[in-house]
Amino acid sequence: MPAAIISDNTELTQKVIDVLKTIYDPEIPVDIWELGLIYEVKVSAEAEVKVTMTLTSPSCPVAETLPPETEEKLRSIDGVKTAKIELTFEPPWEKDMMSEVAQLELGFM
Repeated sequence: MPAAIISDNTELTQKVIDVLKTIYDPEIPVDIWELGLIYEVKVSAEAEVKVTMTLTSPSCPVAETLPPETEEKLRSIDGVKTAKIELTFEPPWEKDMMSEVAQLELGFM
């Protein structure tokens, strides 16, 4: 399930996606974008970023650290005015949400 992209600033949106691809779940050697943990990316014309994401499970050991780390890295992007992470567990994450790249990397294909 690819992330929904809602953008009024295509250039900034690509920067956001590029940064998301540098953030890894420490237990899985694949970035959070390819893992399918990002459900939605919104970038307003005013350079406000809102990302809706999930974790592999509600009891994920990085539940306390991964969302704030992601938010901090998004705020550091040149041109971003604000960045907010919204954590959700609906729909629950499943392995088939991973990209083909992630599935290959983890040996599921």
